[in-house]
Amino acid sequence: VASRRVFVVEVMGRNCGYLALIIALATGAERVYINEEGIRSSDLIEDVKQLAVGFTRGKRLGLVIRNESANKVYSTAFIRALFEEEGGDLFDVREAILGHLQQGGDPSPFDRILATRLTSNALSHLQQQIETNDIACSCIGQVGGALVFTDMEDVPRLFDMEKQRPKKQWWMELRSVARILAKPAPH
Repeated sequence: VASRRVFVVEVMGRNCGYLALIIALATGAERVYINEEGIRSSDLIEDVKQLAVGFTRGKRLGLVIRNESANKVYSTAFIRALFEEEGGDLFDVREAILGHLQQGGDPSPFDRILATRLTSNALSHLQQQIETNDIACSCIGQVGGALVFTDMEDVPRLFDMEKQRPKKQWWMELRSVARILAKPAPH
């Protein structure tokens, strides 16, 4: 790396921070801001201090991931400007808003296999309903690694309609892992 730099990268996901958190885990980001936790000014000040400590110890690259709806006031541009100002001469800051670059493209083999499994199970489910004359509106998804049908009447109990995300998000437990992995190595 030619210079000391922090990248603030905004990713999609609306009101669900799953994508941002998984990206942070996969890339070793120093910090991830998600809608479920929001952003406080004290978080930003502490994070820029931690980055500064890392850069004084020889760090050359920093990465911050921000979910597009993490906070209405503390935008990606705001975070970039704050980190740039508070980072002084220790590091430069660049922002990147991935937006629709994340969408589209050819489906991966995993995508195709999952789509085939979902379709096959859905057709079998429909056939069983027709044969038993027990027709109900349902949706299919993965729960605990298994494909499961859920009655649509249960959706309001399981789903936050306003935020358009599940009420219980299994991946939120990974936040502590992301925090541990983001800590600098002891010297």
